[in-house]
Amino acid sequence: QVQLVESGGGLVQAGGSLRLSCAASANVFSIQVMGWYRQAPGKQRELVASITGGGAETYLDSVKGRFSISRDNAKSTVSLQMNSLKPEDTAVYYCNRAGPLGAFWRNGMEFWGKGTLVTVSS
Repeated sequence: QVQLVESGGGLVQAGGSLRLSCAASANVFSIQVMGWYRQAPGKQRELVASITGGGAETYLDSVKGRFSISRDNAKSTVSLQMNSLKPEDTAVYYCNRAGPLGAFWRNGMEFWGKGTLVTVSS
């Protein structure tokens, strides 16, 4: 069954950088569109960046030019390099499937990992 383990979050000052990593055990990872999502306190979860199996990337407008998503299909990992961080980037970050199929399901319900907390101080 699918497993998603996010890591790399932490506390950083505005203007700093962090690199998030996600290890996935999903079947046929290499053909899945994968994404990084975030959820700030009191806000809905939003898709920050996604990458197809072939490496095509998309980004939320507010992170374009600052964030970069990448993947290693051989290792079933997806990463998010975050530069020039802003306080408004503070959120719990999650990786999951993106694209038309949406998030992974497990045991009859949508599955999310524990996420990793990113806190950007001003």
